[in-house]
Amino acid sequence: MHQLRTRAARRGVEPLHGIPRRRPVTAAPAPPVPSWWRRAGRLLPTPTGTPFTFGYTLVLVATSLFAEYADPGTVAHLLDASSTDVAHLSRTPLLVLLASALWVAGGLSSPYVIGFVFVLTALERRVGAWRAAAVFLVGHVVATLATEIPVGLSVLAGQLPHTSLHRLDYGISFGLMASVGALAGLLHPVARGIVLAWVSVMLLQDLIAFTDPLTNWGHPLALLIGVGCWPLVRRAARRRWVAAG
Repeated sequence: MHQLRTRAARRGVEPLHGIPRRRPVTAAPAPPVPSWWRRAGRLLPTPTGTPFTFGYTLVLVATSLFAEYADPGTVAHLLDASSTDVAHLSRTPLLVLLASALWVAGGLSSPYVIGFVFVLTALERRVGAWRAAAVFLVGHVVATLATEIPVGLSVLAGQLPHTSLHRLDYGISFGLMASVGALAGLLHPVARGIVLAWVSVMLLQDLIAFTDPLTNWGHPLALLIGVGCWPLVRRAARRRWVAAG
């Protein structure tokens, strides 16, 4: 009997029933994803990892394509209606503050688009969607009001003409600058110094050129607003790091 079992086992057949043995089937292991590819993927927004940045980017792409290919008259009307000048802020402040942040000055070819994607992705991965959105919105709103309210007061005082109440002002640059300032507070001190120095040099060049005074002053103000958010974003990043284990 022992010899019968041994011969049957060699043939892969049960000696008593003659049923072939089922050998376990193992799936081929998936090829490992290179670590550099995973790190590179974290630089871009994803629907689950960075929902705020991902959704906002889709909106900006849609409005930029619309501005590029739609009827020029319609585009001009919408941009004018979205402008955060004093005239619109005095009538529909909430509407224009939100609408103005749906457009990119210069369209998809603007460097602000690239900066938005990478900066907001990095900030959201560290502090979460709601806090990243809050930093962006606070920078956009506060810097806009801080640059437009003095214009209205100057018109009332007779120091500026009435035409100063109407100007085309829209875009994401104030919110982006605030996000840059906030993100800098989460970086290594060396990287933080490099980022702040590089951005400050660019803003200083704009101030020297002074081609758009309100925007030129609004950008450094928005950057300082982001720096002022350091306690908030650092606490949020620390809590997310602890929760991740």
